[in-house]
Amino acid sequence: MCLGIPGQIIEITDEARLMALADVSGVRREVNIAPVLTGEIHDLIGAWVLIHVGFAMALIDEDEAAATLEALKGLGEAQETLEAMAEGAKALEARA
Repeated sequence: MCLGIPGQIIEITDEARLMALADVSGVRREVNIAPVLTGEIHDLIGAWVLIHVGFAMALIDEDEAAATLEALKGLGEAQETLEAMAEGAKALEARA
């Protein structure tokens, strides 16, 4: 499964290499914007994109970005719950 993480382009870092700085839930990382560049490079500042393995793969709107981030947060919470349940089951087995 391929997962794209929403991020907002906040700065162009290297025009020649088509690299930009994206803010992904407060974490800043450099991404390649070649796959989403259709006009002027600086027009992408402020744009929301789906990022996968260091590439901005698709432009999305702010509402879609927020919904995706909320869904990912929910998946993370579900994963934490499953891990806690597994740990609890292991503790019960160890006592038996």
